[in-house]
Amino acid sequence: MDYLNELNEVQRQAVTHIDGPVMVIAGPGSGKTRVLTYRIAYLIDSGIPPWQILSLTFTNKAAKEMKERIEGVVGRKAQYIWAGTFHSIFARILRVEAEKIGYSSNFTIYDTDDTKSLIASIIKEMELDRNAYNVGAVRTRISSAKSNVISPIVYAKSPELMEQDRQNRMPMLHKIYEKYVARCHRAGAMDFDDLLYQLFKLLYLNKDNVRQKYQQQFQYILVDEFQDTNYLQYSILKLLTDYEGSSRNICVVGDDAQSIYAFRGATLQNIFDYQEDYPELSVYKLEQNYRSTQFIVKAANKIITHNKKQITKDLWTEHDGGQKIQVIKAMSDTEEGRRVADTIVEYKNRHNLPSHEIAILYRTNAQSRVFEEYLRRYNIPYRIFGGLSFYQRKEVKDMIAYLRLAINPNDDEAFRRVINYPKRGIGQSSFDAIANLANTQEISYWEAMQRIELGARTATALKDFARIVLEANRMTASHNAYEVTAHLSKTSGIMGHLKAENSIEGLARLENVNALLDGVQEFVENDEVIEGQDVQDKSLAAYLQQISLLTDMDEDTKQTEYVSLMSVHAAKGLEFRAVFVVGLEENLFPSFMSLSSPEQIEEERRLFYVAVTRAKEMLTLSFANSRYQFGQMRFNDPSRFLDELDEEVLDAGTTGRGQQQGFPEPKVLGGLLPKPPKPAFTPKIDPASFKAADPNEIQAGMKVLHLKFGEGEVQRVDGERDKRVATIVFPQVDNPERRIMLKFAKLQIL
Repeated sequence: MDYLNELNEVQRQAVTHIDGPVMVIAGPGSGKTRVLTYRIAYLIDSGIPPWQILSLTFTNKAAKEMKERIEGVVGRKAQYIWAGTFHSIFARILRVEAEKIGYSSNFTIYDTDDTKSLIASIIKEMELDRNAYNVGAVRTRISSAKSNVISPIVYAKSPELMEQDRQNRMPMLHKIYEKYVARCHRAGAMDFDDLLYQLFKLLYLNKDNVRQKYQQQFQYILVDEFQDTNYLQYSILKLLTDYEGSSRNICVVGDDAQSIYAFRGATLQNIFDYQEDYPELSVYKLEQNYRSTQFIVKAANKIITHNKKQITKDLWTEHDGGQKIQVIKAMSDTEEGRRVADTIVEYKNRHNLPSHEIAILYRTNAQSRVFEEYLRRYNIPYRIFGGLSFYQRKEVKDMIAYLRLAINPNDDEAFRRVINYPKRGIGQSSFDAIANLANTQEISYWEAMQRIELGARTATALKDFARIVLEANRMTASHNAYEVTAHLSKTSGIMGHLKAENSIEGLARLENVNALLDGVQEFVENDEVIEGQDVQDKSLAAYLQQISLLTDMDEDTKQTEYVSLMSVHAAKGLEFRAVFVVGLEENLFPSFMSLSSPEQIEEERRLFYVAVTRAKEMLTLSFANSRYQFGQMRFNDPSRFLDELDEEVLDAGTTGRGQQQGFPEPKVLGGLLPKPPKPAFTPKIDPASFKAADPNEIQAGMKVLHLKFGEGEVQRVDGERDKRVATIVFPQVDNPERRIMLKFAKLQIL
């Protein structure tokens, strides 16, 4: 057992205390995986048969890695451990026992698409309004019911659930749930939720045979990431361990401070219930952090103290020194993207930091757009994790396909993509007929659509589609890119379709379409003169040409040196030498959806805690005073989480959001950018009271106010009439001298 010498004192105690219930509270970077691995090895070395050990994780990758590491310690005996995800282990048991709950042992497992297809069929058969009964929303509701052990019968008898459905304009949802369960059973199929729900049902209804069998089988149970379990998973664990005569040998490992998956049904309450349900529990706190420097660890400790619902712990590290936490205050999200990219270049040049050791973390995937654009401009390879590159996301490509058709109705690939999206009753056979005619006569799909004769319903749907495209096409001659895009986002039905989904996934897709609209608005309102660009052309064609330079770059799939871009949720469990946590503003991080609930604010704070603790050496926090949201320039306060950090961990004495002048500019390294003068006061500009002057009135020497750049002084004005360009110094921003096309500028004379 030489491996015990690799452990610190608390880790050793957690590994060798094998009898009775145990809870290991494992802070970030504290050696959690090593403790789990060595605990199982110690059980086997202590004479416990490996087939009596059940180890549950949340990913197949984690289970596989753990088995391999255990095998490296105890040899081939590790192969006989029951190790896997909740779903894979429970499916294995159900294969053996399924007949006892009326299923065949060769039952089918429905994936998400199968589930949605079946729900859509039931909604159609019941002749319900498909807009009110959105498939994604119904699926989410049924999944939530199963995760809380609510059967269709119990659901229908719950006044609270029925009232919620009435308010959501889905009063027949309980009937859909009932039919869905019956149809799955008839088809001999289980969905992912059933692998938990049906196992609970199996164990609960078969106490004297099945439940006792597995209680005896699994003498030692270990659960990783316990804070991510839902009510149903914990209920199953209790059935397996909480019975008369049980040794209750269950060890759960997790961190209440990293509980961030409530939207998936995970509940932090399980940790507190576990302490009550197993009062003889032994608790071990892994508080030594082996990952991060002292400034990062101190910041993490300070952040989490603001949560009331927590198990207190005090992280510490032997990694003294290190760089203080940098804070970037940007005037706009565009400037934030550029300055983050500048800092990455600096880190690579000055610290020789490889790209794979750098990560940009954001609250929502829709935020990736501006960082992608600047990394591409700087020729820095990157990869999107936990989601596609912004312009490769389906909903973004769908919207761009409509824009391409507005410019060129003969664009066959764009036509193919959206002819029946959102669904308008133009089936595959109708499209095939159009395509065949186009290929036969060597014309575009658009032209073939005008000539073909199809049934009355399809013909009406095609006319409606043509009307949408032609209306947008006519607008392109007299309206700017944003006006056409905003119009198409509504008339195409994409926005309405995504709003109707009423699910976490649908909301994320809606955010991405809104982010695209914000990008178009930014393109239209950008009045700054940039060499090589015709800033006077605000047409949809000009916009599509600009983004094609970003989206047409060939992806090097063999590239291994890249900066990682991902949401904070996707970053859990990872670590990087340099981490940028961006978009730290109220309504963004914390999310606007969390502001009405103290519990949700605490989860957002835990999410920030996770983000901060991904960093090993360098941590940069950034926020923007303004960003485009839903087509308008929005002014946001810095996140409350910034205010909760102590000055001692921040570079250049940065302090909380309470100071109206905001954070001082971070130290600029390596001479990449000149340090701008620090203003005495950053104006809080209210767009409602902002009054733009006639561009012809702007003259040299005037003091002006710009929505994005703040106060400035006009140095000179060049050109005539519509081509007048002003050179203005805005002392509050990087590169304070800006050249602005007055025709498009919105300047208030002070």
